[in-house]
Amino acid sequence: MHEGACTHDAHLVRDVTATAAAARSHESGNVRRHLRGLYHYPIKSCRGTPLAEAVVGFRGIVADRHWMVVDATGNFLSQRELPRMALIGPRLSGGAMEVSAPGMRALTVRIGNEGSPAEVTVWDDRCAARDEGDDAAVWLTAFLGVPCRLVRMRDDEIRRVDQTYAGPGDQVGFADGFSFLLTSRASLDELNRRLPSPLPMNRFRPNIVIDGVEPFEEDGWKHIRIDGITFTVAKPCARCAITTTDQNTAERSKEPLRTLATFRQVPGKGVMFGQNLIHDRPGVLHVGAVVEVID
Repeated sequence: MHEGACTHDAHLVRDVTATAAAARSHESGNVRRHLRGLYHYPIKSCRGTPLAEAVVGFRGIVADRHWMVVDATGNFLSQRELPRMALIGPRLSGGAMEVSAPGMRALTVRIGNEGSPAEVTVWDDRCAARDEGDDAAVWLTAFLGVPCRLVRMRDDEIRRVDQTYAGPGDQVGFADGFSFLLTSRASLDELNRRLPSPLPMNRFRPNIVIDGVEPFEEDGWKHIRIDGITFTVAKPCARCAITTTDQNTAERSKEPLRTLATFRQVPGKGVMFGQNLIHDRPGVLHVGAVVEVID
């Protein structure tokens, strides 16, 4: 059960530094199911960081979507309307978050529990947050070209996962709805086989990338176990315009949604790529770990 554990997550966020180290490439001839890649996204809808290992708290990977950019009314902003958010690169180091973007001086955000209280909205949820101050707001407003502010989820906030899929204790940070998104290398390879030009995995912004499986094998999973953590495979992920945004240039195109619609369309729900997961406990995930399919 995840109830009342946000303070534990907050402690880990303040201390996490090693988990922000770039993961080394994991390539081998072993075809067993294994964890090929780990990623977190400290600021919702901004650039992700590859991890060699990931500390998992009750909201998911520690510091994943712990921060969020909001407009003047407190509503979240994302690459859907502001593709330039892809160019904002947060990096956790030494008790601070360093934020970079092309043409901008670096912004330093101290990790702590200070800041003015703020109520913010992510989809249908109202959440208690802390405002990260005017310096961050001026920096983001200058780069994105719209008035906005940076907020951090409050340490004692509990945002529950959709109860249609989750238990009463399951929590999530500022991610859209679930604490983990899983994709597989084989599924991307199958998509790229159909595309005019191949695309990288970062278009899909996963937390977990699996290798050693068949294309879209993950569609049939119900529960998996990695490094002692059991994950419920809750639902497929319907993909939006963010996947059409080049994460290195912020340029938009019609792919991969156009091609995905030819073979991954679910009537009335959209095109699917990847699976949303719910985890059952804290722990540590490691690149290269065995992925056990329970059912």
